[in-house]
Parts: sequence; structure tokens; C-alpha cells
Amino acid sequence: MPHETAVYTHGHHESVLRSHSWRTAANSAAYLLPELRPDMAVLDIGCGPGTITADLAERVPRGGVTALDAAADVLERARAVARERGLDNVRFTTGDVHALDFPDDSFDVVHAHQVLQHVGDPVAALREMRRVCRPGGIVAVRDADYAAMTWHPRVPGLDDWQDLYQRVARAGGGEPDAGRLLLSWARRAGLTDVTATASAWCYAGEDERAWWSEMWADRTVASTYARLAVDGGHTDEAGLADIAAAWREWGRREDAWFAVLNGELLCRV
Repeated sequence: MPHETAVYTHGHHESVLRSHSWRTAANSAAYLLPELRPDMAVLDIGCGPGTITADLAERVPRGGVTALDAAADVLERARAVARERGLDNVRFTTGDVHALDFPDDSFDVVHAHQVLQHVGDPVAALREMRRVCRPGGIVAVRDADYAAMTWHPRVPGLDDWQDLYQRVARAGGGEPDAGRLLLSWARRAGLTDVTATASAWCYAGEDERAWWSEMWADRTVASTYARLAVDGGHTDEAGLADIAAAWREWGRREDAWFAVLNGELLCRV
């Protein structure tokens, strides 16, 4: 079984966790929620700071959620979220989606949000997700598509951001346009009963555009992505500063609008 070979482009800088902690089951896993039953066993792969995990756990009160992430440090944030919300049906573990340390047929739902874009072999990852999912269960995945992101106004510098991010992600072994490829990957993994959908995050109100622009401005100069961009020879610190300034300029515009398209799959096993 292959093991992780891709570099996680974002890392876990505060600016990244600021973004990931905004995510909820309602705004990031709505396509899955109607399938959940109170007694289900759920595996949440790439749980990060655990906000989606906690929402899923609340929806399976007689079941439970196993929250898995490759990084042990971010699991401390996820544990804190579960404690704050009084959840006792969540357990946490580290692991690699390419080689899950669970027996066959262990879970009713195997969920991964914004994970497959960052792994070395998404087809192998989907096969592993299917392996640990019980017959009659669901493999659920959702990933953004960077090339499909769109915005107004076309502030000079944001096109540079989009191009730079894609180059850095691919240099690290990932696929930033994963959203459009999920169905193809699932077919290659042998999943046949698949429902493919799409949904979007949209940032347009005053608070939303300020939050989104400041988060990306900070991430551009201070996160693992920034280090990978410079160390990989894709840009220099001055180039990153210019992109961060473009994000802030976009965020100051009253008519600013940004949409992130996400591909989604419900795969019935």
C-alpha cells in the first residue's frame, strides 16, 4: 500500500486554522447530512481543527466519529473543540489515508473534506476509504477547484496568486483542481454507485470579504505555502508581499465578490 508522498501545501499556521475553523457541516458537508443516522460510525479523514468533526458527532449521538489527521498537533485543537461542546463520542488518531489502520468494513460513513487535493495518490486513497466502509455505507468526499475560483473585481495580483498557488501545490505532489477530478478518480478506484454534485462558498458581504482577504493575505506571507513558494523558486518574498497587498486591495472594495467551487461525491459501497 502506498504511503503519503505529497507535501501538505497549507500547513497549520494560524491563518490556515482561521480558515479551517470557519468550516461547519452545514457550510461544508451539506450534501452528506441527509444520509446520516443517529447510530452511525463515521470516519472523518483530515479532520484538522475539528469543527466539521464535532458537527458530525452531534448528528450521530448513538454512534460515533473517529477523527483522523496526519498531523498530531492539529488534533489537540480538534480535541479542545469536542471538549468545549461536551462530546464524548469522538476519538482521535493520526494516520495516512493511503494506508488506514482499520479493519475492512469498519465504518458506515467515510468522509474526507478538502483532502484528496493534497495527497500523492487520490485513487489509492479512495480505494482505502472504500475498504474500511461497510457494505451499504457511504464514501463522501468534497474538494475545491482552484482553476474554477472566480472573483470581482479583477484586482491585479490575484491572477498571480491563482497561478502561483497551483504551481506550488503541484510541485508538492498535489492537485489543486481536484474538484473536477473527483468523479474520474472514483471511477478509477472501482466505485460505481456515485452521485456527483457541486456547491460553492461565496464571500461577498463586508465582514466576509474582510475575513477572506485578510486570511489569504496573511497565509500568503506567513504559512507553509509561503515557504514552499520561495524555497521552491516559484517566487520571492517581494512577490508574496505584492500578492498579499492585492488581497487587501480586493477586500477594501465594496463590490468585491469571490466564489469557491467545490466538487462533491456520495459513493455508495
